[in-house]
Amino acid sequence: MQQTRTVELGTGLFVFLGVGALFFLTTQTSNVQGFTGDSYTVTARFENVGSLAARAPVTMAGVTIGRVAAIDFDPDLLDAVVTLRLNSRYDRIPEDSDASILTAGLLGGQYVGLTPGGSEEYLADQSVIEFTQSAVVLEQLISKYLFQGGSE
Repeated sequence: MQQTRTVELGTGLFVFLGVGALFFLTTQTSNVQGFTGDSYTVTARFENVGSLAARAPVTMAGVTIGRVAAIDFDPDLLDAVVTLRLNSRYDRIPEDSDASILTAGLLGGQYVGLTPGGSEEYLADQSVIEFTQSAVVLEQLISKYLFQGGSE
């Protein structure tokens, strides 16, 4: 009887730890992190956002300075409009900075990387980032390489 109770307690502890580990992994991979403090929004237009998702990080020099707030489609200009929410601590980003959609590692998720410009004017709430570089889509690169190689 005592051994059965020990096995049941061990099994319950194992299941509890497994659920805790799954919860931890879920919070780490879904970018469920917010800001502590104020933020401001800027927008950027991209021809192709790839698999960029809302809540993806916005980084500058490898430091997360914001999150993607929303991704919308503009039916008039036929491009994607990405709204970025940046922490107000980072209010000295030059207005001529450029935004690129990058991939974290070989199979990682996509994020927006900002590269600083040289302007003395800074991004403010409701600013538009003019210089953008769309996501590199692996399928397009492969097909371009295959079709270029076949024409030679």
